[in-house]
Amino acid sequence: MKRTLILMSLCSFLLSIISLQAQSITARVVDKKTGIGIPYATIEYQANRGVITNEEGRFSIKKPANPSINDSIYISSLGYEKTAIPLLPQIDSILFIEAKAIELNEVYLFDKELAVEEIIEKVKENLSKNYQDDPIKQRLFYRQSSFNTLTKLDIAFEESTIEELNKKFLDSVVSILPRTAAYYTESLVDYFQKPEEDKLQLTKAAELYDKNNEGSMEALSAKLEKIFKDNVKPDSFLKIKSGWFGQKVQVDSILNESIKDSLTKARQEADGEYPFLGSRKRQLNSLYTGLFYKKDSKLNFLDKPNRYEFDLKGYSAIGDDGVYIVDFLPKRAEDFKGTIYINIQDFAIMRIDYENVKSLKKIKLLGFSYEEINYEGTSIFTKDENSSYKLRFLDKTLGRKMGVRRPLSVIEKNKYVKGKRKQNELSMEIDLINFNTEKYEVIVFETENISASAFDKAEENPSIKATYLSEYDPEFWEGYDIMEPNKAIREFSASK
Repeated sequence: MKRTLILMSLCSFLLSIISLQAQSITARVVDKKTGIGIPYATIEYQANRGVITNEEGRFSIKKPANPSINDSIYISSLGYEKTAIPLLPQIDSILFIEAKAIELNEVYLFDKELAVEEIIEKVKENLSKNYQDDPIKQRLFYRQSSFNTLTKLDIAFEESTIEELNKKFLDSVVSILPRTAAYYTESLVDYFQKPEEDKLQLTKAAELYDKNNEGSMEALSAKLEKIFKDNVKPDSFLKIKSGWFGQKVQVDSILNESIKDSLTKARQEADGEYPFLGSRKRQLNSLYTGLFYKKDSKLNFLDKPNRYEFDLKGYSAIGDDGVYIVDFLPKRAEDFKGTIYINIQDFAIMRIDYENVKSLKKIKLLGFSYEEINYEGTSIFTKDENSSYKLRFLDKTLGRKMGVRRPLSVIEKNKYVKGKRKQNELSMEIDLINFNTEKYEVIVFETENISASAFDKAEENPSIKATYLSEYDPEFWEGYDIMEPNKAIREFSASK
């Protein structure tokens, strides 16, 4: 009997492994000659449906339920031969593809060779045709990776009339604040878009971060709240001064709400009752409105081509399409350089790689500093059934530096107390430098053109919440199409 139970358990275990293996295909695409992983390669397994490899060349797709001997996946990447890989008997964990030599007669489908200025002009002429704004529904996977690094935090204690708010307490605050923090969110969504409006439906989502950092901040806020309750009169107000400037804060509002509750309330006011869906929607809207052909895009090389120098570097292929390879560099005080890949037949930009050549914004005023030091990314577009190009993949990184070097005083005043209105004071000098990096990744699996009425009928589902993960779980997205995580995400684990 015992042997039978063991055999049954073993069979069950083996069947579960086979089931898991059957649900997904995971592999890495590499250059056959160099062995280096190929980022942003397209993996198609149905017409106009597929995934994109991550920066390491890794991908994962949901395996068809009943694949036949004729079923394959198709791998294509800029400058490589389009390669078919049969699904059966099984797909290797490493897939090699070869570079493609481009002959001039393969890509010249017109009578006359065009100068680079003429190519750019034709790109502009065809923008409205190639990038239409009709209502669409897109099934996509969205990942946001946030990194915070506090490189400097010095608080010089000067004076305090509240016994608990002393140098020892301020030193403990400095020790509690995390110097580095990483926060990842992953969301599988349906994104509905039409001009000036969008809607979001969440299918599944995860948050990956260290809750220990959050706990230390909660403990700090509770301690501060108790100090205020014990030492500050309810009918007082606080005067917060930094140099010449001051701001009045009612103490009642602090005493009636904990710091955590105040932050939660602020988030709810900004994003509605459900902040997770609201923030995802706002971020996606910002990413889409920042695409090169949108009116609010920072990438102005088409709006102001006379401020850039264009250079036709050569020719290549993306899938079955021949493309011009054109570099752009700023002539004057513009911000970006990059490379665009232009379809030779319809002059659509199928891919753009860009990066800033200088800080986009730099503010330094009265001890405060702010600098946008990094703005770079890659966007890939594919043609839909209406011959309009839609976003297929986006990778965007923003980097910011913020600094504070100022005196800070918190003064309690009370107009109902006779004599001196100033009751208590805390004075200090703050010297802080913080770097923040936000990385956004969007991969679009399906794009469907819909009617305006279908858009109006679509309903958001904000009550769906993200699942908290303290470490990367490879089984969380089992059975779903996603973009494979990079090494940093795979190895993330909250501190114990």
